[in-house]
Amino acid sequence: MSRRKTRPRTAPRTAPAPAALAAPSATPDSPCPCGLDAAYGACCGRFHAGTGGTAPTAELLMRSRYSAFAVRDESYLLRTWAPETRPDEVGFDPGLRWTGLEIEATTEGTAFHRHGTVTFTARYVHDGEPGALRERSRFARHEGAWVYVDGDVTE
Repeated sequence: MSRRKTRPRTAPRTAPAPAALAAPSATPDSPCPCGLDAAYGACCGRFHAGTGGTAPTAELLMRSRYSAFAVRDESYLLRTWAPETRPDEVGFDPGLRWTGLEIEATTEGTAFHRHGTVTFTARYVHDGEPGALRERSRFARHEGAWVYVDGDVTE
């Protein structure tokens, strides 16, 4: 997902109450936030924990990054961001909860490619109001692993 300021996921870095930044709970046995029919620990959680290697395709990296936003795993998001576009930190909006991911299209992004794109819609609730973010994300290989480069938010 991109770093564009129009996105609802970041908020000004003020000092929110510690409970406001508590990550939504995800256990190894809970459904994976990415929407695949698998438990979090066997799906995206293995990439977040570093026990499953790296995502083998751009689409799986996109799914795992969406899940990382959902569970607020900043370290995973930063380590899967291309060095040339990576921010210093990820600001999580405590009023935002990710509620669903739909992959709409992919180009390239397999084990046989160096680049790929994933177009998706991510659904959320922000301060009680539902919304959706549609983006075409670009991915590339960095030191053999897929990383998020940037994306274009679309209507």
